[in-house]
Amino acid sequence: MNEIRIRSWEELQERLFEDSWNEELGRFRSDYAFRGTDDAAYPLMTSITRLGGDIENLERHLLRNFRKYAQRDVVEKDDLWYWLSVAKHHGLPTRLLDWTFSPFVAMHFATSDMERYGADAAIWVVDYVKVHKLLPKKLTAALEEEGSNTLTVEMLSGVVGTLEDLNQMQSEDFLGFLEPPSIDERIVNQYALLSIMADPKTRLDEWLEGRPHLWKKVVIPAELKWEIRDKLDQANVTERVLFPGLDGLSRWLRRHYTPKQGETG
Repeated sequence: MNEIRIRSWEELQERLFEDSWNEELGRFRSDYAFRGTDDAAYPLMTSITRLGGDIENLERHLLRNFRKYAQRDVVEKDDLWYWLSVAKHHGLPTRLLDWTFSPFVAMHFATSDMERYGADAAIWVVDYVKVHKLLPKKLTAALEEEGSNTLTVEMLSGVVGTLEDLNQMQSEDFLGFLEPPSIDERIVNQYALLSIMADPKTRLDEWLEGRPHLWKKVVIPAELKWEIRDKLDQANVTERVLFPGLDGLSRWLRRHYTPKQGETG
């Protein structure tokens, strides 16, 4: 079964860290990408998919106007993948989906919204090393040349220069995981990773459904959210750290001092 419903904090650690031993390195080095969602029923849909309509045209117009009105110095290089990464980071609807290398960061996003504490949460776990064995040859060649398990903006730029180039690869039906450029502390502290698909209309959960050897979904019962949240706070996995600055500090303090439902003080 790909869906696992955990029963305790201890089991959550076991499920998220299992299979992380790397025999070749003699170290615990996970090959997994993690995505936490505060409602287990939510599909893996990108922000641009949620807009609906003619997604390919919408994406082109959104990105063109973002580049037009953004300051020139917001990207290190005038390149599609830098622009997409920065646009996603600042809330523009894109075909990119947020992931992380960190199980604890994923736990944070699964338990940070107190208004969703009545719903089960979930952490999606995907083996990006196995996923990348299914990439088109020119992308696997770029990975092999760099000796990397994940894509970078530089690798992608050398293979896919425009949205049109990417859309023309839809028949290859691939999923890739991209390390975004470290444009600020938020990306660094969240140990960020982004997923990218050739077809912006494809739902990632539906793509994974036909490839059960690549993933699992760890479901967190609603009744465990408070315990997990409190232990993450004790471990300093909070908005104050993951969203550096006064906004993150305020979000952390607001949540930290919110009484449990039905309690005061």
